[in-house]
Amino acid sequence: MNSARQAIPSSQDAFDPRSGSLVERALFNHRHWVLLLCLLTTVLLGWQSTRLELNASFEKMIPTGHPYIANYLANQKELSGLGNALRIAVAHRNGDIYDADYLRTLQALSDQIYLLPGVDRAYMKSLWTPATRWVSVTEEGLDGGPVIPDEYDGSPASLGDLRRNVQLSNEIGQLVAFDQRSSIIYVPLLSRTPDGKPLDYKALSDQLEALRAKFQSDSVDIHITGFAKKVGDLIEGLEQILLFFAVAILITTVVLYGYTRCVRSTLLVVLCSLVAVVWQLGLLPLLGYQLDPYSVLVPFLVFAIGMSHGAQKMNGIMQDIGRGMHRVVAARFTFRRLFLAGLTALLCDAVGFAVLMIIQIQVIQDLAIIASIGVAVLIFTNLILLPVLLSYVGVSPRAAELSLKSERAEQGGQARHLFWRFLDLFTRKPWAAICVGVSLVMAVLGFMVSLHLAIGDLDAGAPELRADSRYNQDDAFMTRSYGASSDLFAIMVRTPDSACARYDILHKVDELDWQLRSLPGVDSTNSLALLNRRMLVGLSEGSPKWYELQNNQAMLNMITASAPRGLYNESCSLLTLYVYLTDHKAETLTRLVEHVEAFAAVNDTDEVKFQLAAGNAGIEAATNIVVKEANREMLFWVYGAVILLCLITFRSWRATLCAVIPLMLTSILCEALMVWLGIGVKVATLPVIALGVGIGVDYALYVMSILLGHLRQGASLSEAYYRALLSTGKVVMLTGVTLAIGVGTWIFSPIKFQADMGVLLAFMFVWNMVGALVLLPALAYFLLPATRRRDAAAEDAAAPAPWREARTDRPLLLDSVNS
Repeated sequence: MNSARQAIPSSQDAFDPRSGSLVERALFNHRHWVLLLCLLTTVLLGWQSTRLELNASFEKMIPTGHPYIANYLANQKELSGLGNALRIAVAHRNGDIYDADYLRTLQALSDQIYLLPGVDRAYMKSLWTPATRWVSVTEEGLDGGPVIPDEYDGSPASLGDLRRNVQLSNEIGQLVAFDQRSSIIYVPLLSRTPDGKPLDYKALSDQLEALRAKFQSDSVDIHITGFAKKVGDLIEGLEQILLFFAVAILITTVVLYGYTRCVRSTLLVVLCSLVAVVWQLGLLPLLGYQLDPYSVLVPFLVFAIGMSHGAQKMNGIMQDIGRGMHRVVAARFTFRRLFLAGLTALLCDAVGFAVLMIIQIQVIQDLAIIASIGVAVLIFTNLILLPVLLSYVGVSPRAAELSLKSERAEQGGQARHLFWRFLDLFTRKPWAAICVGVSLVMAVLGFMVSLHLAIGDLDAGAPELRADSRYNQDDAFMTRSYGASSDLFAIMVRTPDSACARYDILHKVDELDWQLRSLPGVDSTNSLALLNRRMLVGLSEGSPKWYELQNNQAMLNMITASAPRGLYNESCSLLTLYVYLTDHKAETLTRLVEHVEAFAAVNDTDEVKFQLAAGNAGIEAATNIVVKEANREMLFWVYGAVILLCLITFRSWRATLCAVIPLMLTSILCEALMVWLGIGVKVATLPVIALGVGIGVDYALYVMSILLGHLRQGASLSEAYYRALLSTGKVVMLTGVTLAIGVGTWIFSPIKFQADMGVLLAFMFVWNMVGALVLLPALAYFLLPATRRRDAAAEDAAAPAPWREARTDRPLLLDSVNS
């Protein structure tokens, strides 16, 4: 034992710098160059990060590869306004809309909105736009004109004419509320402004809020809904994420210091994790990426992963210094022990992110790339830069001594800490069997609950925002006042040129129209067939007996000629059937899609094709389908990649199962939690489970790599697990709880989907930690049976502690330690 103690390189001169792998020698024998390169990179990328923008794109939110979206994009020019649009309701607080002051306010607001950049002015509608017309049957035939006539002057007589025109316009429930106390300004948006730049949703939202503040008064109230406003509110709320980020940094710093009692090492771990975030944010504008409301949380995940890996490196160096090593030697030995496990863990993290690329929604693909960039920089900042920095500054003597408190106590004959003894129970048969049995029951129950996991939104309005947010209050006003939400589902009916008014085609459209009206969740419909029915009644002195689609081609052609262009296109080769929904819940959209697809399967011919789907609800239905298909496929790929990496690292299928099964249990329970909390799988939540797998495997990799190394050197399972707890298990607990608390603060965010992600990530952090510390050793008892037959006492007696212990926690070295 004495010779072993003397072999400890207590000074840098006693250590052979030519030992170790090529990578280790290149880094630690040229430490000053590593630091200089990292400093220059940080300065450059820190400057670049100031150019990073926070924005969103409607096109990036939709699955452009899905057939429904392909149909929409193919007809987009003829369907303007059926994608990204705003609905602005101007309500009269003290009366109806037939008031001269109200109409002046409506006109002024409409004129200013018309001039906003990004507005598709040709398709904008309000009571003041010429395209808003009325039609009437007179003794001389059909009559009509703009709802607000050219001679309008605000007099009682002209207000009376306006009231009559509104009644004849078929706009009640569309542009005019059923109680006629508010009216809509419908604002389709372009993807780019006239100067060719992408539409800035934050700027547009700010302009809309400025107009709301300008025109809202004691007599007028303004309500705004639509994708652009929702995204603007999300961006405004997400600016508060900096506060949560600061709170998370403070919490992790305080807890980490409470564990280490070393200011310098604590600050270095936090610093290197922040450097990783700076590098990531700096690389994004260089590569042409922006942050959006769904990827803005990724920098925190990068920080969290960095803190986890950094704490492991710091703990290893601290323990080696406590054993008497020089700080440079301790840094190199820790690098040897943990670099491969850390690299594998980061690769698993990267895989968890990269797998999201299979989802054909660009906002998720961008998130995957942004997150993968963050993981890539962690290899340099936390696996390389941190050990190099610690080789210069070391740790305080008190911290080094505290890190070996449990080990010293055991060597002094004291009993192991009560908590270590409790965890050790799971390496023995009774407790291991109970643990595996309970886990199996939880998995079965969790899986049964997860079968009820819904795809898409489960609430009306914008579930990404709080129920009491201004946006959701505005959406509720729209639903109350107009009998339907702002959710519009459009079905495209493709016909031969100039054939859209044919009776046989209109008859099919009419049949589908009537069927959809009876579906739950459908408030009303509109189509050229329905217009023909209404016009025939008007031409027949208003008699409801004529509410029928007549097989009279001349009459159908006459009515079609005067129909609004929104019902058919210029060449009369495309009909549009509009379906106005009460909400956009997944159940409503699924029911509608299934019915239309069944109808199309029976009624499609070579000449007539019923195609899905346009409108914001149609696009969301396509998104839900893509998300549903990708959900299981994503998990298949992420687990396949994690299993492969674990097999390469451990070189044991048994050890791989021990590491992966706890992750699978956490995934199942997370889906069950989503069902219990009423959270659907959608664009905002789909990445969470994949990210949880990628991040959660870190814990199992660190624990299993140390445990497996001791087992291969002859230790019993109990002893090997105890050594793993002392070296990496403590830090697994530290980071798991700390990061769970950090993301748990998101529950107070004004952004609902951020709060949901905080709950889910905190759950996964905690359960992955519990799985690595409890279920993993229990599984090892059964899957690594040879370890149970070893005599732990005999093995301990043969080991020359403490230097033997310092050596045996290096299971997968890049090179053998030169003693």
